[in-house]
Amino acid sequence: MSRARPTDLPDRLRGAVGPVVDAAGLLLEDVTVAAAGHRKTVRVVVDLPDGPGGVESDRLADVSRAISAVLDDADLIEGAHTLEVSTPGADRPLREPRHFRRAVGRKLRVSTAEGRELTGRLRDADERGIVIDVDGTAQDVPYERVGKARVEIELNRPEEA
Repeated sequence: MSRARPTDLPDRLRGAVGPVVDAAGLLLEDVTVAAAGHRKTVRVVVDLPDGPGGVESDRLADVSRAISAVLDDADLIEGAHTLEVSTPGADRPLREPRHFRRAVGRKLRVSTAEGRELTGRLRDADERGIVIDVDGTAQDVPYERVGKARVEIELNRPEEA
């Protein structure tokens, strides 16, 4: 098989690992390739398609082994490489409705398109937008008005969240 040009390698890797991730019932979030000396590091980020919770470690290990086997068979990467398969971190940007649905109950910081900063508890997320409780007042924010949004890490999360 011919080697991929560096510029199209992530796309070719997505094409190779996408079906494996789909078969595991997961969603392929991202694939990146970084040079690390003479080796390359392939980073694959997977997530649950929707709903609360996270990817269990056994499931992550299984999909990691399957991805490794596909990469070895496809021979897309020239030279030695390291594979890292992970899930998105808690501080990832929230961009899609499913990201917000997974964060219901969490504290968010949202910058709106108008330049407002909202920090509060995410109460609801549907296909149209979010409802964030800011100091006891529900704020409806349609997705088209969300500029940036991230979960605020809470070390002592309140029980009602």
